[in-house]
Amino acid sequence: MSTATPTTGTYLIRQASVLGGDAADLLIREGVIAEIGADLLGTPAAAGATVIEAEGLVALPGMVDLHTHLREPGREDAETVETGTRAAALGGFTSVHAMANSSPVADTAGVVEQVYSLGKESGWVDVRPVGAVTVGLAGKQLAELGAMADSRARVRVFSDDGICVSDPVLMRRALEYVKAFDGVIAQHAQEPRLTEGAQMNEGKVSSVLGLAGWPAVAEESIIARDVLLAQHVGSRLHVCHVSTAGSVEIIRWAKARGINVTAEVTPHHLWLTEELVRSYNPVYKVNPPLRADEDVQALRAALADGTIDIIGTDHAPHPDEAKACEWAQAAMGMTGLETALSVVQHTMIETGLMSWADFARVTSFAPAAIGRLADQGRPLEVGEPANLVLVDPAARWTVDPAKMATKGRNSPFAGRELPGAVKATFFRGHPTVLDGVLNTPYPGSAS
Repeated sequence: MSTATPTTGTYLIRQASVLGGDAADLLIREGVIAEIGADLLGTPAAAGATVIEAEGLVALPGMVDLHTHLREPGREDAETVETGTRAAALGGFTSVHAMANSSPVADTAGVVEQVYSLGKESGWVDVRPVGAVTVGLAGKQLAELGAMADSRARVRVFSDDGICVSDPVLMRRALEYVKAFDGVIAQHAQEPRLTEGAQMNEGKVSSVLGLAGWPAVAEESIIARDVLLAQHVGSRLHVCHVSTAGSVEIIRWAKARGINVTAEVTPHHLWLTEELVRSYNPVYKVNPPLRADEDVQALRAALADGTIDIIGTDHAPHPDEAKACEWAQAAMGMTGLETALSVVQHTMIETGLMSWADFARVTSFAPAAIGRLADQGRPLEVGEPANLVLVDPAARWTVDPAKMATKGRNSPFAGRELPGAVKATFFRGHPTVLDGVLNTPYPGSAS
């Protein structure tokens, strides 16, 4: 992809394959897609535009992540809003939802507004805070859900992610409460008493390694309970990072009965299995744990057929010392913002399970709809906000965590060759990434 130095604020993207289909020119002006045509070069509308040659590239709507850990405030040693959103832009995202397990916890209007403001100041992507369901993630008392919803951050997604809302009465109350403003409860499905001391997936590998097992039923039992609660109160439920074949069947059953449930899968659960734990490398320690190959295959099929609605990265950066230790003491979590697109291309597109149009659905349209975002996850059509990404599907690159924008070096794909590369990311019509490298943040973002 060749470019001229962007100076005009008007951009002509030349001959990009829109959603993997026919090539077209896209003219961006004043933050929106102003015109789409077979050949706009030399037309009056494109006069003075900065030309971006995109032949061979796929144009997609900007990706939306419903599940990102930015760590700020309080854990800036692991990540900041600035570093995390830089990573997001490089990964092709134009919006991320920042999970609530910061320090202090995002359980008040004041904290979510702080995170929202930090995102505005950074200007790389939209940052939408996720509010905690319970005060301090303690699972005892509902947090200020209404106040967070009414704040400048306009929170619509609430989650104690990392900790399950295990009390059924509290979960019911939360589901009832968010109905007033069309919110959604995003549940981390993990029955705590079934996973005390658990270190990896429960099965043959855990028995051989002598590590305490994490049974699939610990996830599945909570999902089963919560879809019935959502049905009972008529509210929206979102299931975070689904990881087992049994969970897929429960969600499929619930959707067939009209229950308002959505679900996500992480890129790493679409590829990696428990066999990697045999290395005792803590980079593979994650919550929920890597499962068996039959689970991976079930997750891929469920994403392809729509049972699982979206990709959520669960980007969870940690400082080096949190992973450079014995398995039992290591923190759980993996980075994912800068590798998500490539992993999904490898597992879903190159396997023939999905097209690029399907990719747009699970990474942009559907997550934006779940998060109730008005200006993200929009089609690439005239008059729509110019949040988009240009991808080179033929590119190949080797993952080197030391070269990533995120502070976290805990990528499970380190050293692997991955397909697909983000060549440009446009956020509100401004190129935050050009030629595969960071350009400049959205101008005037702090206003």
